[in-house]
Amino acid sequence: MHSSRGAKLVICSYENSRYRTAFWPGREYEDRAERIALRHMVPGRGARLCDIGAGFGRLADEYHGYEQVILLDYSWSMLRDAVRRLHRDPRFLFVAADLYHLPFADSALDTAVTVRVLHHVVDIPRALAEVARVVRPQGAYVTEFANKRHLKARLRRWFTGRAPDLDSLEPHEYLRLHFDFHPRFITDRLRASGFAIRDERAVSAFRLAALKRVFPPRLLSGLDGLVQHPLAGLGLTPSIFVQSQSAKPGEPVINRALWRCIRCGSTDLETAGEALACRACSRTYPIREGGIDFRDPR
Repeated sequence: MHSSRGAKLVICSYENSRYRTAFWPGREYEDRAERIALRHMVPGRGARLCDIGAGFGRLADEYHGYEQVILLDYSWSMLRDAVRRLHRDPRFLFVAADLYHLPFADSALDTAVTVRVLHHVVDIPRALAEVARVVRPQGAYVTEFANKRHLKARLRRWFTGRAPDLDSLEPHEYLRLHFDFHPRFITDRLRASGFAIRDERAVSAFRLAALKRVFPPRLLSGLDGLVQHPLAGLGLTPSIFVQSQSAKPGEPVINRALWRCIRCGSTDLETAGEALACRACSRTYPIREGGIDFRDPR
């Protein structure tokens, strides 16, 4: 998984998927455990936060301390679901875009969040560089990744030899556009992108079907919250959350400009009818169904 700046990368799209209705039922424990991690790691207040890969807005209610919350996803059908539920709250903006071409000005965000997103990213260095660009100096980036060295994988490797090489720093693509990572691979790439690691949490320690059949989600997630910090750094859980801080130079203030043309890089954009238009290159980004579409500018 090497950086390929300038090349067109494949995007994992959940367009028209049944992600909310088919995947999440039965995963209340995982949802609760992830929320516990976010509550400890996302700064409680700020002017502007973007949940990148927000999907149907599952975690939107965790960001109540922010003046403006941007829910960004590549799938328009997923965003449409978020719009239906949240459009009455003026704090929310809905954006269709990809992680490699974020439509935000430099340092436009206080906080960026990616949960269950890096799992599908082909070029991690390129994606993290883009996140680093849009987070202000001393701003926060909270991310989650799938850990290939979790306990079940280690046991499988020791007893059957069928797991991937757990010591290799190379990501493991076990299905197309589904990646598991060595923890050091992610932390090294974060530091290389200009982030300083501030905190880690080991999440979903009890993600076992047998446990979930016996114990209620509230109990399992409560226990998960108790062990997330003690287990951090051991690499035993299938999901790991990392809180990092932008170490790039400059005053720790947000850029008042929000939008950036993904074609020419200008921040001179204005609303023109049912579109957001770049005054520098005349590209337009449609505004429809409550959101702005930056995926295929005209």
